Amino acid sequence: MDTQDVDVIIIGAGISGIGAARELAGTGRTVRILEAREDMGGTWDLFRYPGIRSDSDMATFGYRSHPWTGERSLATGDTILDYVHAAAEEADVTKDIRFGRRAEQARWSSETHTWTVTHRDVHTGGAEQLTGRWLFMATGYYRYDEGFTPDWPTLSEFEGTVVHPQHWPEDLDVAGRRVVVIGSGATAVTLVPALTDRGAHVSMLQRSPSYVASVPGRDETGIKLRKWLPPRVAGEANRWRNIVRSMAIYEFSRRRPQAMRDLLHRGAVKHLGPTFPVDEHFTPEYDPWDQRLCAAPDGDFFKAVRGDHAEVVTDTIERFTADGIQLRSGRHLPADVIVTATGLNVQFLGNMDLVVDGETVDPAARVSYRGMMLDGVPNMAFAIGYTNSSWTLRVDLITEYFRRLLDRMDREGAVAVTPRYSGPRTGLRPLIDLASGYIQRGAHLLPRQGRDGAWNVRQNYLRDRVLFRPGAEKDEQLEFTVPARTTSGVGA
Repeated sequence: MDTQDVDVIIIGAGISGIGAARELAGTGRTVRILEAREDMGGTWDLFRYPGIRSDSDMATFGYRSHPWTGERSLATGDTILDYVHAAAEEADVTKDIRFGRRAEQARWSSETHTWTVTHRDVHTGGAEQLTGRWLFMATGYYRYDEGFTPDWPTLSEFEGTVVHPQHWPEDLDVAGRRVVVIGSGATAVTLVPALTDRGAHVSMLQRSPSYVASVPGRDETGIKLRKWLPPRVAGEANRWRNIVRSMAIYEFSRRRPQAMRDLLHRGAVKHLGPTFPVDEHFTPEYDPWDQRLCAAPDGDFFKAVRGDHAEVVTDTIERFTADGIQLRSGRHLPADVIVTATGLNVQFLGNMDLVVDGETVDPAARVSYRGMMLDGVPNMAFAIGYTNSSWTLRVDLITEYFRRLLDRMDREGAVAVTPRYSGPRTGLRPLIDLASGYIQRGAHLLPRQGRDGAWNVRQNYLRDRVLFRPGAEKDEQLEFTVPARTTSGVGA
């Protein structure tokens, strides 16, 4: 096996992995990125369904060090992929990526204070090893090889085409065809207008409603700021504007859920008209932000539903038939194509085995430190973004903290740093604590979070700015290992 030593091994070349590599660029540290796919971009390289776009504003979804300059507030998947490429090229980190390499196992040795990652060529099957001082997991939290499809015993009776959005066929032509999209989340809300634009007649079949809000398609404020201010200043100003606005909406939703319900209801009525059955199709039982809100740029989803080629059906499936779906209400939905926009399958650390000194680590039995490390696991960090805001906002904080932690280790001559959790291990919540179905299904696979301090995962950017502030890496809950002596905390 070929062995090569580097300072940091990054697993994944998506938005998080490129962000980590950018943060380390110019520090003199050697980095290698292992990516199982043939291109960078992660989610934005994987998902190719019609209309694929961000559901967070790009002013905050883009890297703080590489401001988004596009005109769209919610960008399309191809432009986001171009953005990730440009960000990687700007920092000259593309050369550090090894594509077509699937990481299978990472083994930590306290004797050598290194990680050894076994990775396999996805084409030849050949295995190699790579050693590094640090391991940075940028693998997200869902499986790339398969999406979630419920166990429908009669699905095989359908004689048309069945598609999951995670694996959309490039040659699928929907023009003039009847398409049933099963689901009511962000993917379904994106697909409906995109499919009608391609000439399909679309029925969105939902078991229960979701909240859908119309948002401006163009970032008019950002466009004006870039005319008036230097690019970096304009980017930062627009970023903070959107941070404050999204936090205000979230806090209002949590503190006054009924008032937010009323606002969203009035918005739906405004777009769909007073005679549309909004109560039936757009009034969920849960409160706003128990699950993520679905965004419709310029109300495109509502426009499609209000037109002649799309409808929303709130019902449950009795069985699939040769030419559609039989509903419990007695209605039959004819279909040529069925799209199962039914969610993701959760996994953690890319399903890679993590072994520390011969002991396999169960992430679900560990508590997360700052939502980016695991207690008892040395020199390993991971990137998990926000669930109530832009993913990258938190990733930026994590990667900056990660770089400062490496700097501190170098200053003190430390060869390892290990979070040590001493709090109670009962009543702990999953790292990602959402009511969404896919999170609930996979919660048992995720690390736990504590009740306070650095062990509690906040969904609040301003509080995290304090938690991740410069100097916060001097923490008594971090054990630094220095050759010939082991010390803990800031006073070491």
